[in-house]
Amino acid sequence: MGERKRVLVIDDEQGMRELLGIILGGDGYDVVSAANGEEGRRAVERDRFDVVLTDLRIGSDAHAGMRLLEWMQEHGAGTPAIMMTAHGSVENAIDAMKRGAADYILKPFKNDEIKLLVRRAIEQRDLVRENKALRKEQAKLGQVTNMIGASPALQQVKDMVRRVAVLPSTIAIYGESGVGKELVARSVHQLSERSQKPFVAINCGGIPENLLESELFGHKKGTFTGAIEDKDGLFVVANGGTLFLDEIGEMPLSLQVKLLRVLDNHVVTPLGGAESIKVDVRIVSATNRDLDEMVREGTFREDLYYRLNVIPLRLPSLRERPDDIPLLVRHYLMRHAEKLGRRMPAITQAAMEALCTYDWPGNIRELGNVIERALALCASDTIDMAELPHNITHYVPRTNAGYSELPPQGLDLEALIAEIEMKLIEQALARTRHSQKKAARLLGLTARSLRYRLQKYGIGGEIEEEAVPV
Repeated sequence: MGERKRVLVIDDEQGMRELLGIILGGDGYDVVSAANGEEGRRAVERDRFDVVLTDLRIGSDAHAGMRLLEWMQEHGAGTPAIMMTAHGSVENAIDAMKRGAADYILKPFKNDEIKLLVRRAIEQRDLVRENKALRKEQAKLGQVTNMIGASPALQQVKDMVRRVAVLPSTIAIYGESGVGKELVARSVHQLSERSQKPFVAINCGGIPENLLESELFGHKKGTFTGAIEDKDGLFVVANGGTLFLDEIGEMPLSLQVKLLRVLDNHVVTPLGGAESIKVDVRIVSATNRDLDEMVREGTFREDLYYRLNVIPLRLPSLRERPDDIPLLVRHYLMRHAEKLGRRMPAITQAAMEALCTYDWPGNIRELGNVIERALALCASDTIDMAELPHNITHYVPRTNAGYSELPPQGLDLEALIAEIEMKLIEQALARTRHSQKKAARLLGLTARSLRYRLQKYGIGGEIEEEAVPV
């Protein structure tokens, strides 16, 4: 025989406690009784129970049962609670379920009714535990299905995802633009105990500051022009799940303070609101910027950095995992062919070699776009060099750019020189955080010469306020 299930009954009426002891004891349960909420709490802290049955009104306190439900959410270790009351209403039932009750029953009740509710609550609890155990086992087995590739660099990422997904800690994902940071965040969510709850993503760099605050924390009707109704923020929408904050390095300092407060207190206050809302959200952030450098420069809060950076996870660029390019090419060919309603084409060896040689500054996102374009231009069942962009088919590896031999098919010298110039200018701007003055110095150019090339190649650069001598 298995271990007998244990039930805690909390009711101020001795007759009800004795009755439930007889009913449930006869059905094979060990029954423990408590005459008030305080006794019930001590019993839960002291022993393990499979179900808690509590009265809504205990003595003269009409809300004792509700408060006990709220306490059970934090201290009950997932133990289901059933609310009993002789003062039933639809509102009470809804309120009890919102506060975490597994079920609700009106007094007087039939013996079979209470037996059924207790049995169903235990079965539901066991099912939840089995699902959690299964998700943990899947994480150990490595069910990271949305990350394509088998290179050692990607395997290290997958191993890390499996290890950290089951932890409650915040995760900071670092990597160049287009490497798949959101895919990794989704993998973490799918392998976590929160997988049945929402995964919500927001790009912190793509929304103006005032709108970003409303998106994250919500607002009350009339707080600002256009606020025609109350709106829940994404912290509330993602409650119980995962909130992915992409481009976290672009978040204004004023909002960084408010985000830190939410991480510390687990409550949000909507704009224009007076009451705080308790939230339970796991934060996964991502950026292509160096947050450590930003902290030193004073553009990112140090305390927030340490709260977000509990588990840092760096993603390799596509040029660091060239062995994965053929797998990704076939993945995107299949995906885009299905979307266009056509057969998946073959790809010539020359075209595949060109794709594997290219350095992919836009990473996986750029590769996906190139394959979609090639498929759209392909008039036959085979993709060849003609369907690939010029910058890929005429690409010269950076390490050989200064002393390459002339290829047998010849080359476009002006295009090659322009490509080399563009790449070096982009690197200089990135290294100097888009300071034209510093970039010109790195390249040995005058500021006027650099501005000419920026305009010629359509490369963006910030306009500096100070006058730059020419």
